[in-house]
Amino acid sequence: MHWKNWFKGVVLSAVMVLAVPVFAAQDQAEHPNCPYCGMDRTKFAHSRVYLQYDDNTSVGTCSLHCAAMDLALKIDKTPVVIQVGDLDTKELIDAEKAVWVIGGSQMGVMTRRAKWAFGTQGAAEAFVKQFGGQISDFNQAIKASFEDMYEDVKMIREKRRMMRMKQGS
Repeated sequence: MHWKNWFKGVVLSAVMVLAVPVFAAQDQAEHPNCPYCGMDRTKFAHSRVYLQYDDNTSVGTCSLHCAAMDLALKIDKTPVVIQVGDLDTKELIDAEKAVWVIGGSQMGVMTRRAKWAFGTQGAAEAFVKQFGGQISDFNQAIKASFEDMYEDVKMIREKRRMMRMKQGS
């Protein structure tokens, strides 16, 4: 009888483990690649952003940088859902409730000055202790994305130019 309980536990654990990625990947299945840079949103699950607008349209981006571009281009739409990948868990969390870290030594996605989201204050503090940066909120993080846009686009263009040159040689 004891082995039956053990088996049930193993089966239940396996079902739970398998169910989580299916649920977590729903936004990635709907929007597999970033519409602005083409990056794989599954590979960048830790930084991805999911936006849903008041007209029930949605977009999935690889990063806060690309989400900021979408928000700027769709100025007449109101976002009703803004979710971001938690850096540690890769699960989508409410971007406005997340604890953000701006800067630090860990390279950002599509930006020189990283902007990372965490589901808890403790996780953000642990990151800052290890990599540096400034704890902030969503408004400060999105503002930093807009402020960094010129330098970030310049950096991306230069990287892509270098990649094309390497491929041509």
